[in-house]
Amino acid sequence: MTSDSRVGPPLFGSERETLRAFLDYHRATLAMKCEGLSDEELRQRSMPPSTLSLLGLVRHMAEVERAWFRRVFQDNDAPMVWSDTIDFQAAYEADASTRREAFTAWEAEVENSRRVEREAASLDRAGHQPRWGEDVSLRMVMLHVLLEYARHNGHADFLREGVDGTVGA
Repeated sequence: MTSDSRVGPPLFGSERETLRAFLDYHRATLAMKCEGLSDEELRQRSMPPSTLSLLGLVRHMAEVERAWFRRVFQDNDAPMVWSDTIDFQAAYEADASTRREAFTAWEAEVENSRRVEREAASLDRAGHQPRWGEDVSLRMVMLHVLLEYARHNGHADFLREGVDGTVGA
């Protein structure tokens, strides 16, 4: 990683500004963890039999963004990117994937998610979560996706250390 250009969340701000900023901060963290790596390095797995890799995390987060913003607020039947059966694990299988393919999909979903959030009149905007058969608020969706990034960025730390050869150093 060459630089840290992430913008931290405001120390004082509205709920919406704070959620938006934390979400963007964690999105930038995932991108930063992948910075400067080749496709081969991005596909490097943590340890057998795990299929977890940085590229797999990027693909997975594209699916998370799609499932929680596009499918909940725009089209409940929108297909997933890498699975015909709403299998989030399929995204982790990145052996044939490239940075370009994964990041293009992820960045498109992030931009769509940002658009959904910007266009919502309030965090109370309701959408339908088809997997649960329940309505959910934009607030809940933003918080859920933020927590997904936070959890997976912990994995990204470990994976990046493995690629850089600094585990245990």
